[in-house]
Amino acid sequence: MAWNIEYPYTDVEEFLSNLAPGLLARYHRLSELLIEFGAYLGMPHTKALCRGLFELRIKGKEGIVRIFYCTLVRKRIVMLHAFTKKTQKTPLKELQKAERRYREVVRRGS
Repeated sequence: MAWNIEYPYTDVEEFLSNLAPGLLARYHRLSELLIEFGAYLGMPHTKALCRGLFELRIKGKEGIVRIFYCTLVRKRIVMLHAFTKKTQKTPLKELQKAERRYREVVRRGS
């Protein structure tokens, strides 16, 4: 059974739809791999973070994008937050937003 990807936050879908063509193609390829093989593809594609969060790592000539996501029962991958990475270290506010949304999704049981 394949995994499903869900987008409960419209800003994530909007961000992804506005990606540069190369980054968007890379995202589509990695999302296909997530659907087929599951939430953890390993480095350099995915990275496990704290408390049930994962990071999808997209890099192209147009820049670097990070997408935070989590997994739920019944093979569901939930995209929580996405941003363009401009510094070496992930900004704390981006991680905090993903953590807040993770708690919301888990609390709702969606």
